[in-house]
Amino acid sequence: MEKWVVAAKRADFEDIAKKFGIDMVTARLIRNRDIVGDAAIREYLYGNLSSLHSPHLMKGCDQAAELLRSKTEGGKKIRIIGDYDIDGVMASYILYRGLLRLGADADYVLPDRVRDGYGLNRNLISRAHADGIDTIVTCDNGISAIEQIAFARSLGITTIVTDHHEVGPVLPDADVVMNPHQEDCPYPYKNLCGAAVAYKLVTALYEAYEVPKQESDALVEFAGFATVGDVMDLTGENRILVKEGLRMLNRTSNRGLRALIAANGLEGKRITAYHIGFILGPCLNAGGRLDTAMKSLRLLLADSDEEAGHLAAELLTLNEERKRLTLEGYEQAVELIESGSLKDDRVLVVYLKDCHESIAGIIAGRLRERYYRPVIVLTRSGQCVKGSGRSIEAYSMFEELQKCGELFLNFGGHPMAAGCSLLEEHIGELRARLNSQTTLTQEDLANKIVIDVPMPLHYISERLIRELDCLEPFGKGNTKPVFAEKDLAVLGAKIAGTSGRVVRLRVQNSAGKAMDAVYFGDAPAFRAYLEEKYGEEETELAFLNRRNHVRLSVIYYPAIHEYNGTRTIQIVVQNYR
Repeated sequence: MEKWVVAAKRADFEDIAKKFGIDMVTARLIRNRDIVGDAAIREYLYGNLSSLHSPHLMKGCDQAAELLRSKTEGGKKIRIIGDYDIDGVMASYILYRGLLRLGADADYVLPDRVRDGYGLNRNLISRAHADGIDTIVTCDNGISAIEQIAFARSLGITTIVTDHHEVGPVLPDADVVMNPHQEDCPYPYKNLCGAAVAYKLVTALYEAYEVPKQESDALVEFAGFATVGDVMDLTGENRILVKEGLRMLNRTSNRGLRALIAANGLEGKRITAYHIGFILGPCLNAGGRLDTAMKSLRLLLADSDEEAGHLAAELLTLNEERKRLTLEGYEQAVELIESGSLKDDRVLVVYLKDCHESIAGIIAGRLRERYYRPVIVLTRSGQCVKGSGRSIEAYSMFEELQKCGELFLNFGGHPMAAGCSLLEEHIGELRARLNSQTTLTQEDLANKIVIDVPMPLHYISERLIRELDCLEPFGKGNTKPVFAEKDLAVLGAKIAGTSGRVVRLRVQNSAGKAMDAVYFGDAPAFRAYLEEKYGEEETELAFLNRRNHVRLSVIYYPAIHEYNGTRTIQIVVQNYR
């Protein structure tokens, strides 16, 4: 079920447009993203590295920096323990590179997803103790490792936790904890990813050692990459990290990232947040999913172009295999839902016993998109069951799992995503509890598409399209603008593209403005929709470019189409009815 609504946030758009030299449409888009007040608008439009908050504002940062400085100067062995996803890999890279720069005796370990599981565990701590490690620094994990950190302390190991996940009722008894979600942490922006927290720590360390600021600034490339890869809100400080990080990524000197860009055929193209989220990032994640995240970290640390090229090719191959396994698991999940009582649940708990546990979260995300409801995908893992969940805006998955805490061996996460492990015999009770306690309504389960501006075709110009670029990077929390116009006449249509999954249209609005349109989606379903609504004869007339009665209301984004040296304005259709 899909519901279209128009954003109704008010402001003096004419005054904003005049004050900042922008179109009133752009002013409305900024207001729709809850950017209010001259200072906030100025930061949104022009924010740069100088706009970032001081790392010294984060609770524990100065103490962690001082402790690491003491350990470094004392020649103590330091081990970084990260996580196996993009954020964990990037956070580990930032900390390792930073500590090496200062002459620390440092190394790193990333857990094996299947053997070790998420984050810090007794096995990793025991290995560290056997290796003579004095200090463990976690990144992108550790905030829920209460028992594990107590074990490390019993072995005489110093622990520093750097994390960004939700804080539970009890903090680990680490020597220092850095996490902006701590209740008494004064850091103004709370939604940093793990790599950004690591970046803050290294920035403070570099200041203490009087390392030139441009060296800490260079690490923004990796913090920005992780911010997109970990699907953090692109608001405030995150948006600056990503915007500046993308600028650096497009001229990166990192051999591994250059090789990964080349392996994916993106050399010479402008890399955007989309490329991180859907092309480059999944390759880095594939290491931790199907092999080892150490491979992804070694890519970033590659000393030669040959090594980087080899590792990038391996990660690309792993990602292709991940895609295949994901499709198989997704199709199996849809079959389970459609053929039984699961389809009536408001919270989907799907058990795919033989699915590779590393792709459970991806499958959960796709099921959420299809059914627009919270989804947890569970899979067999050793003696227990592991799961990964993806949620919708109206449902805090972390809070809801907390209500069932006694069913889990372990759980953690965010409002929009969570992970858990439990015994197989508790799956039925988990499903029943989550559905009986939910307050989700039918309206909550309607996929609501908020239209920023109902903008007629004749208002679109090249100047406006160029101006919209200032709103990038787009992603969670700063979504791509959504425009709409209703009752467009379809002057012609054809299915194009090598896979036959592109629909090219010529449309005209009531003011007589005609324009090209393109829809990248399920072309057969598009034609079937027209046939159901207008009949086969009228639809055929549209596809023959002849006079017809087919009308479409569309949600779109304007773009410049370049072909054979000719530039034309077109709209990219995202939804239709």
